[in-house]
Amino acid sequence: MDDQGAPNVFLRGGPRTVLADEERMRYLPDLDVDKVKVLCGNCYEHFEASSETTLIGDRELRVFVWASRTFLAE
Repeated sequence: MDDQGAPNVFLRGGPRTVLADEERMRYLPDLDVDKVKVLCGNCYEHFEASSETTLIGDRELRVFVWASRTFLAE
């Protein structure tokens, strides 16, 4: 089975308004990154890699933990 594009990371934490539960599972083409930033409205939510994994359904996902928020410059 081809898993290209299937979720391989889970974004944990941050304010509840940051991401809906269904948006927390993501696909990253390169899992060897330390940080991920996600555009949410007028800001970026930053998540840092952890050594943790979580099992959701039948998928083992690498966990990235919320670290900070930065706002877009106008």
